[in-house]
Amino acid sequence: MRSQQTHVNARDINWRVLRQLWPYLFEFRSRIALALLCLVGAKLASVGLPFILKHLVDDLDRASSMLVALPLGLLLAYGTVRFANVLFGELRDTLFGRVTERAMRRIGLKAFQHLHALDLEFHLNRRTGGLSRDIERGTNGISFLLRFMVFNIVPTFIEIGLVVVLLWVNYNIWFALIVLLAVSCYVAFSVFATEWRTRYVREANEAESRTSTRAVDSLLNFETVKYFGNEGFEARHYDSELASWETARRRNRLSLFALNGGQALIIAASMTAAMVLAAQQVLAEQMTLGDFVLINAFMMQIFMPLNFLGFVYREMKGAMANIEALFALLVQVPTIQDADDAAELVVSEGRIDFDQVSFHYDPERPIIENLSFSVAPRRKLAIVGSSGAGKSTLFKLLFRFYEVCGGRILIDGQDIRSVSQASLRAAIGVVPQDSVLFNMTIGENIRYGRVDASDDDVWEAVRTAHLEHFINSLPQGLDTRVGERGLKLSGGERQRVAIARTILKRPPILVFDEATSSLDSRSERSIVDAMRDIASDHTSLVIAHRLSTIIDADEIIVLDKGRLAERGTHTELLIQGGQYAALWALQQSQRRELE
Repeated sequence: MRSQQTHVNARDINWRVLRQLWPYLFEFRSRIALALLCLVGAKLASVGLPFILKHLVDDLDRASSMLVALPLGLLLAYGTVRFANVLFGELRDTLFGRVTERAMRRIGLKAFQHLHALDLEFHLNRRTGGLSRDIERGTNGISFLLRFMVFNIVPTFIEIGLVVVLLWVNYNIWFALIVLLAVSCYVAFSVFATEWRTRYVREANEAESRTSTRAVDSLLNFETVKYFGNEGFEARHYDSELASWETARRRNRLSLFALNGGQALIIAASMTAAMVLAAQQVLAEQMTLGDFVLINAFMMQIFMPLNFLGFVYREMKGAMANIEALFALLVQVPTIQDADDAAELVVSEGRIDFDQVSFHYDPERPIIENLSFSVAPRRKLAIVGSSGAGKSTLFKLLFRFYEVCGGRILIDGQDIRSVSQASLRAAIGVVPQDSVLFNMTIGENIRYGRVDASDDDVWEAVRTAHLEHFINSLPQGLDTRVGERGLKLSGGERQRVAIARTILKRPPILVFDEATSSLDSRSERSIVDAMRDIASDHTSLVIAHRLSTIIDADEIIVLDKGRLAERGTHTELLIQGGQYAALWALQQSQRRELE
């Protein structure tokens, strides 16, 4: 009867969600059948208990006026049936638990795989915390829905139907009508009252969130509060939020009282009516004392599981809404998909051609316009330009994070849109500007480039990335944990781990996306040396901010608002005296000032 407070979703129940669960449940058809048989067995035992109790009371009542043997058989039967009721219930839970757990596992895995299949646009717009909560709430919602639907709601109404029929057949239609009317009123009132008090629960939750947010925000800005002497101001604001919370909680508590009080009134009235009718028939000798006990047992047996109907209904709404949100995520279609006849990319030389490539997020604001250039096999091409010129966009187009809006990109003459994304990305190794590492060891992070690599391969990658001296200086060597997002390492150390990881992948094409832009001069030199060593046998595309890192490039192209402005070697571009020469002079001046 004590309807608990919980998260409430205001949306109506969408019963179509259940249809989407069937494929995941029917993997264990035999288990479901056995669980349903156990459910039926448990309900038959539950309904049989009051009848055994009736005969037991009648026998004991007759035994009070004469000396007879204890009705041991009925007592043993009562104990056996009660044990069978519990045993069948436990077997049902155990059998169906495997079905629920496997469904949660399958859906959770499908959601995880689907998220990795979605394109970059989706992940740039997502909120990671909210997304993980959607998946967690969705899978937990499946567990809750199946547990309460299969084990509580449906069995309870099956039992009510059996009791109504038994009372009608064995006793009087009035008993059946009392039960039907009481259950109908109880269900209708519980649904109505739960819907009515939903807004009060929501107000209490929102007030609690605002109060917590205000407190955390104030404490996080503790020094700022002290700087301006606003302790009193913060306290007044916090008390204002607490007052709102107090009012919301009071309304919530009163609405809960009304719900529980109404449910208790319906139960008390119906049980009283049934008991009065049964007592009259006992006095009229139309029923025995055992029949009176049976009626009372049935009434209690019916209303006990209904006590939590308000809570279950509210939770079912939330569970179905959470499951629906999870399935809505699963139906999102990636905008970048393989062609139906996509072939595997075959890289023989590693030549890259950008042929009249155009790209925009918004047609009114083009990012790349009719850009053409080539990267010869085993050559190093650098791309420079001001912020917003489209440098990093070129890499994202090559990797097919985005699709070109015009023109085409070729690798050894193969349009990247005609090959599978997996084979394309297997051929390209990337060292990004901000190399984020997993919260694992250095060795595990490097081995992530090729998970089946041997220890010798890992150490070869370490040496090529100029990382050997650093790792040997660590007490735990490769087994040193790097912390969340690799923050236990410096920026230069993270970059060299990322380079080693890319080396281990052994791709024919390398992309360095401003890999040194956030590093100090010493770290930059180490990274540049490592890049030079590994680029000698690969086709390399270097997107650079610091021009000092690409003076050895075979060719440099300068982008200006998505268009090719200049191209040539470092020396040729300096002689031209254009944008590159101006940018070089500016950076050299800034470096001299810092020194």
